[in-house]
Amino acid sequence: MCRDNQITIIIDEKLEGTRIDMALSLAYEDRSRSFFQKLLDTENITVNGQVTESKKYKVKAGDIIQVTMPEPKLLAVEPENIPLEMVYEDEDVLVINKPKGMVVHPANGNESGTLVNAVMYHCGKNLSSINGVVRPGIVHRIDKDTSGLLMIAKNDKAHNSLAEQLAEHSITRAYRAIVYNNFTEDEGTVNKPIGRDPRDRMKQAVTTVNSKRAVTHYKVLERFGSFTLIEARLETGRTHQIRVHMSYIKHPLLGDMVYGPKKKILG
Repeated sequence: MCRDNQITIIIDEKLEGTRIDMALSLAYEDRSRSFFQKLLDTENITVNGQVTESKKYKVKAGDIIQVTMPEPKLLAVEPENIPLEMVYEDEDVLVINKPKGMVVHPANGNESGTLVNAVMYHCGKNLSSINGVVRPGIVHRIDKDTSGLLMIAKNDKAHNSLAEQLAEHSITRAYRAIVYNNFTEDEGTVNKPIGRDPRDRMKQAVTTVNSKRAVTHYKVLERFGSFTLIEARLETGRTHQIRVHMSYIKHPLLGDMVYGPKKKILG
């Protein structure tokens, strides 16, 4: 339950015995343990009406926890003259080939040099406003270290139309990747839910805890002995989906510094 900048969470039996910072990060998956630890330090969390600062408190079933959220930091998104590879453009839609290394939209720690900064310079105010000031025109995104085509909505009508097409899968999203190891089959499907990794809040994982349905279809394009070139087609669009699913089936992406093997092959 949420009221203005305050959220209320009632602990269920599944979370009983969990440290309060972990329990809150699992119940409110958009935030990390460290985020809630800072709120504990500033007395912004109460348990059953009493302020608590103890990070070691283990929650009990039925505990009523109220969290007062700080006001979000507003990012000033400035247009930047960054070269973009335009693949298509009309009065409604812009399609851009995003290079590896470029972040899609600004966030704390990446306030400039993003695709949004570049698109704002190119389009001016001609971008959809549905996602607000930080993500104008953004309908979908791809990881920083992934290159590929992104559709940008130049007005709200186009944004709604593209979002609807993505939701009903009438738009096909396919990616190519080199992965470790050879496949015994020529194609397959990974249908496993994805959520935050309970052991590492900076990563995603195949998990049944606070997860969402995720489906990736893959097809072998070429075999290179210890490596394979595949095409991966997304039925859903979860964070790091292809990387997580391929790592789960023991075929992590070559060059993936997060989900790949401990011994990296670079260059």
